[in-house]
Amino acid sequence: MARRKPTIESAREAIDKLNEQLLDLLNQRTALVDQVRELKVRQGLELYDPVREAQQIQRLVQKNRGPMSSTMVEAVFQEIFRSSLSHQLHTATDQAPLVLSRSGQPRTVDVRSVPVGRGRPVIIAGPCAVESEEYLDQVAETLARLGLRFLRGGAFKPRTSPYAFQGLGMPGVEMLARVAARHDLRVVSEVTDACTLPELVRHVDLVQVGSRSMYNYDLLRRLGTAGRPVLLKRHFSATMDELFQAAEYLLSAGNRDVILCERGIRTFERATRNTLDISAVCLVKEHTDLPVIVDVSHAAGRRDLLLPLSRAALAAGADGIMVEVHPNPAAAMSDGSQQLSLPDFERYLEGIASFL
Repeated sequence: MARRKPTIESAREAIDKLNEQLLDLLNQRTALVDQVRELKVRQGLELYDPVREAQQIQRLVQKNRGPMSSTMVEAVFQEIFRSSLSHQLHTATDQAPLVLSRSGQPRTVDVRSVPVGRGRPVIIAGPCAVESEEYLDQVAETLARLGLRFLRGGAFKPRTSPYAFQGLGMPGVEMLARVAARHDLRVVSEVTDACTLPELVRHVDLVQVGSRSMYNYDLLRRLGTAGRPVLLKRHFSATMDELFQAAEYLLSAGNRDVILCERGIRTFERATRNTLDISAVCLVKEHTDLPVIVDVSHAAGRRDLLLPLSRAALAAGADGIMVEVHPNPAAAMSDGSQQLSLPDFERYLEGIASFL
């Protein structure tokens, strides 16, 4: 008897049955994940175990007999693991995530008597890196004269290359604080290591968590009890859910003074340093009460786009802009191409004046 040739309809019916079987298996897996979660919570263990995840993927790739490629196996199971982790995070406690608990009113974060949130958008400006007191003083004098309140500068610089300028460290933080005090400005600077946090918070009014540190959960927990407002930057490859979960670490540890920051995400585009995700501003506003600012300098990586990107961010509802300013960008020790000179900065402010 001749075998009946497969048709599109019969192949689709077989796929539908397999989909149902996969659904049953995934639900069985989720039930087991819930059991593991309960045991981890009881024992005080981290929900996410990257070592075990990597071992599981390696084992599955080794057992793969095709026709799925190893790359496809890895991608499919990474998505399964990511969904499982999200499920665990959302069900680890009986209460709803604090970051998503909306009061109906936008939250205002007080940074030493300067509000960030409702009202006039703020401008956080300063050099990419703290380099010298002379340069800082020139920037600070300009900011104060223009009525701005926030001076930023990186003293600890996590760089892609180990040979690039890494910052002045704690002496740079102290220099930043001295200059800001002379001009009655609020200090914004990045922390990269929990060990330096106790000393850093003595000098910094708004502690920045850089994009590379967004996944440093130990640091986030410690910042939750550090007694300072926190500016949490989105990692360049993070989903919005991952950003919200990072903020949850801060909120659940007791720090309600959290400002989120969109700074561009990594895409295939090479014309800019990153791709500014304007939709992130709208999503933060839709799902949380937290203020959100936009770092246009790190998004663009080039000074000619800072004005239109700032206008777009403010039009979308951002509570502020972070922009890099340097007295002599050509001589800057890091990221000179994305920093505005002082005269250019004044013209930039004129260009966004209608939004402020």
